[in-house]
Amino acid sequence: MDKQKLILVACGTGIATSTVVCKKVEDLIKTNGINARIIQCKISEVSGYEDQADLLVTTTISSRNYKFPVVNAMNYLTNINPGKVDQGIIEALK
Repeated sequence: MDKQKLILVACGTGIATSTVVCKKVEDLIKTNGINARIIQCKISEVSGYEDQADLLVTTTISSRNYKFPVVNAMNYLTNINPGKVDQGIIEALK
C-alpha cells in the first residue's frame, strides 16, 4: 500500500477560502483513490509541517519557498478552469 500523503490546505486565516478548497481536495483524492490526509490551516502555520507535508494547496501567496510542491487553488474559488488545480494536485502527489 502507498504511504499516506499529507496535504496542507491553507489560506490567510485557515477558515474561509480554505474550507471551500479543502472540500474540493477531499473530493478529488477520494475520486482518484489517493491515500492522503488533509490538514486545513493558516498560511502562517505551514512551516510547522515542513518536514511532514507532501503538498501545500493554498489560496494565498506564500512569502517563502517550501520543501514540498505548492499548488495555487484560486481557480477553485473563481471556478475558471478548476481542472488546472486538479491536475496540479494529482501530479504533485505522484
